[in-house]
Amino acid sequence: MATRMIPLLPGARRAHGDRVPEQSRRPPGLTGGRARPRDLGATRLTVPVGLHTGLGCDAVGVPARFGFKILSRLPAKGCVYADSDWWWWLVPAGSDLDLTWPLPACYAPGAEIPDRRPRLIHHPDGTSPYTPPIPLYLLVCQLTGIAPSWAAPPVRSTL
Repeated sequence: MATRMIPLLPGARRAHGDRVPEQSRRPPGLTGGRARPRDLGATRLTVPVGLHTGLGCDAVGVPARFGFKILSRLPAKGCVYADSDWWWWLVPAGSDLDLTWPLPACYAPGAEIPDRRPRLIHHPDGTSPYTPPIPLYLLVCQLTGIAPSWAAPPVRSTL
């Protein structure tokens, strides 16, 4: 696996010659593939009044450079929030089951994200706040150059 030097966060120290694999990079305030507030504090994305959230809410975030590309290519769009660095799509809770969202995407259970004052930039036409997670996952994979993969159920024959 190729490695390259990654800039440290303020206040962090690294021994001379240590390298961090590129795949382990996370945006400031995020760790471990899931949104975890660090110095920024946290906020929960609020769903506009009149939209039904019976399936619970999680969020999938991508760096802002992918935002317009994803939004323009999705066949159905739910609530989309953005700040200067990240765009977030509301998805039904558990949309990470048997899926590994590719880096640099970030999955945020409970739609709790680092507080960068995100604002709603897309309101869905219907009463569902959700973006269908599978088309979103496939687009994120396509834009990041990662092949989609998920666990397949075992196939059995009763013959």
